[in-house]
Amino acid sequence: MALSDQTTGTAEFLASYRDSLFRAISGIDLDAVGAAIQVLATARDADRTIFVCGNGGSASTASHFACDMVKGASYGHEKRFRIMALTDSLPTLTAYSNDVSYDCVFAEQLKNFAKPGDVLIAISGSGNSPNVLRAVEYATSIGCETITLTGRDGGKLAPLGKTRIHVSEPHMGRIEDGHMIVCHMLAYHFMEKP
Repeated sequence: MALSDQTTGTAEFLASYRDSLFRAISGIDLDAVGAAIQVLATARDADRTIFVCGNGGSASTASHFACDMVKGASYGHEKRFRIMALTDSLPTLTAYSNDVSYDCVFAEQLKNFAKPGDVLIAISGSGNSPNVLRAVEYATSIGCETITLTGRDGGKLAPLGKTRIHVSEPHMGRIEDGHMIVCHMLAYHFMEKP
């Protein structure tokens, strides 16, 4: 393949990815994102704890979002967020995975920390991660608010969330891109809106 053909192929791929991402994020329900903002504001004002979980890229998104809320949306503000990513304690995750089951790694942490009125944000591109599903089921059972971020067809997770944010896209990379954009919408609302 000639170099010019490779360059053309790369340019076409990049344009296609970008255009598909624009379509995916254009389909995000902003009313659902607004509803999530209200849930988070209520939790902050009532001194409730917000928990976030996910696997793989979604685990990174969970950690990133928690950081944005603990620092960016709280520093210098009179009202601060109490938020933790259930993905961030590697010893806890590996202990439960090794000794019990990976399916329980998030739900068991919620049993230690979550109280009625707290919030769980569950992120899953496929919507079918067993440990995320168990976490939402447990959180719901004790009276927590639940926000789900899903992709593809929403999987089993989408109908479990009280507030549902969906990126209707089959490509996992663009689903994760969309979820990160949603998380930035949420966080920067509290950082920038007076």
